[in-house]
Amino acid sequence: MTEDPIRQRTLPTVLAGRLRQDILSGVHAAGMQLRQDAIAATYGVSRIPVREALLQLEAEGLVEIIPHRGAIVTPLTRQEVNDVFDLRVMLEPRLLIASIPHLDASDFAAIATVQAAFDAAVAGNDRGRLGALNASLHLALYARATLPRTRTIVAGLLNTSERYTRLQLSTAAASKQATEEHAEIVALCQKGDGEGAAARLVAHIEAVRHDLDRIIATG
Repeated sequence: MTEDPIRQRTLPTVLAGRLRQDILSGVHAAGMQLRQDAIAATYGVSRIPVREALLQLEAEGLVEIIPHRGAIVTPLTRQEVNDVFDLRVMLEPRLLIASIPHLDASDFAAIATVQAAFDAAVAGNDRGRLGALNASLHLALYARATLPRTRTIVAGLLNTSERYTRLQLSTAAASKQATEEHAEIVALCQKGDGEGAAARLVAHIEAVRHDLDRIIATG
């Protein structure tokens, strides 16, 4: 029987999602080798969709495929963090300034819903959801920017940053600071203060970078 072509297309994405969560949650630690045959056996699939899933994760920076060694979970390095955060500082304020004039009541209602979910995850110490909710909140603020290429790039950067967000928000103080900074950015957006909101956003991104730099330095 011929395998369902839709399943063939979606299986690597499903596998990538499961492996991504295992990496982000620490099940697969930095430096760990991800063996294709072992993954295939675990999920009862062939090695072909596993290889495609690992290529997706390599594009996201979560694994590195090394000849004769296979896929290795990438370590968190200062160089990698700076690369991602330099791009975020350049692109996210541009999106925010372009989006703010077009945000309406329904947009702010959607933003408030995500913001409340993030705050609830912080209160419940549900760190597994913080990265995705943080990305969703940022993207909700940029939703009205008519800069589709920039938004696609930023969505990818935020996806990569989920790993960093979980690490950075590992303390109560960092989580509390994040909720306060988000609230300040949203309030400035509601006032229509694009320049002020963008400046606060840059400070927010740089604060996260500073925390990550400290975490990496202390090992």
